[in-house]
Amino acid sequence: MQAGRLALLCALFGGAGYLLGSIPFGLLIGWARGLDVRRQGSGNIGSTNVGRVLGRGWGMACFGLDVAKGLGPVAWAGHYARAAGGQTAGLTSAGQWLVLSTGAGCILGHMFSLYLRFRGGKGVATSLGVVLGVWPYLTLTGLLALAVWVFVWGTWRYVSLASLAAAVAFPAGLGVLIWRIEGWTLGRLWPLAAFSVVMAVLVVVRHWSNIGRLLAGTEHRGGRKEAG
Repeated sequence: MQAGRLALLCALFGGAGYLLGSIPFGLLIGWARGLDVRRQGSGNIGSTNVGRVLGRGWGMACFGLDVAKGLGPVAWAGHYARAAGGQTAGLTSAGQWLVLSTGAGCILGHMFSLYLRFRGGKGVATSLGVVLGVWPYLTLTGLLALAVWVFVWGTWRYVSLASLAAAVAFPAGLGVLIWRIEGWTLGRLWPLAAFSVVMAVLVVVRHWSNIGRLLAGTEHRGGRKEAG
């Protein structure tokens, strides 16, 4: 794929991902129930606060929608990249950049929503959707990170701590898979590896205030400043 065409496609797919990622499902669910979740609980538009304010079912619905707005666009970008490259499995270097541009747009859209004056959630659910959509490379790593999240949440009951642990486990898990799986080399998959590190750093930065409260022992179980 020519560099100019690739850059144009990355911009188009990334822009579309940003617009879709910007959709504030938590806020829309709250409005449908007659509430503004930004003025309730922690004020976060993520699924944890939606569940706290409106009930677990609505929180789960919000989580599913936030995951879907990352997974859907990235899965489509991967399908397009494989078709354009004439491949049925794996991603070329150009294909990796295309899906990563799309995924980055989705995550940034959720974190800095165009419709909310560039405010938003912390990007955990949408990031999960993005990584699950990059089959097979980040899908397997994302499932590993999800297992870490479930374990940490089930043990200590802090959403923020679980999100931070999953974020750290994500690039580490990809590194292990690249080391262990034949045909997966850092030289070929370095765009995905770099993306995994950047995404982990973004999650940590967005949870900086939570880290302070965890160290001080003042973080609320369930995470007062939620992942979302």
